[in-house]
Amino acid sequence: MKKLGLLLLAVMMISLSSCGGDDAKKAKEGAEQAVEATKDAAKEAGDAVKDAAEKTGEAAKEAVEATKDAAENAVDKAKDAVAGADGKTLFMNNGCIACHQMDKKTVGPAVKTIGKAYAGKKDDLIKFLNGEGKAIVDPAQFAVMQPNIATTKKLKAEERAALADYFLNAK
Repeated sequence: MKKLGLLLLAVMMISLSSCGGDDAKKAKEGAEQAVEATKDAAKEAGDAVKDAAEKTGEAAKEAVEATKDAAENAVDKAKDAVAGADGKTLFMNNGCIACHQMDKKTVGPAVKTIGKAYAGKKDDLIKFLNGEGKAIVDPAQFAVMQPNIATTKKLKAEERAALADYFLNAK
């Protein structure tokens, strides 16, 4: 709208300049002012577009970072789920189920009880499975578990970690 007004002003100035004399000089000056005003308006519009582009670029970068973070979290959760699934297979295939039930104590403490006792202490649980740590769930039953420690010690480190994840993620 501002540009249209400036354009009309320029046309009027040119019209007046055709009448001659001082009017022509005034018209010329008016036209020059209109040209300068148009240049200023164009510069302001260009600056506004540049600012908008910069803000859009920053928003896009933030969106990329948020998406990347979300993807990394999803991958971590998927890895935990896979580890838990592998841990469950190890639990079943290595005879752990003979003494440990999910929700109730039998020969050994329940899987959920072990998970709660070692919550936030995965390294301690792995040490126990390595035969290097103390029993914290039910120390009185530790002697019963001793023969089975030989089995868990034979597992690969990542298998013991998966078994620990199974206990810690038991629901």
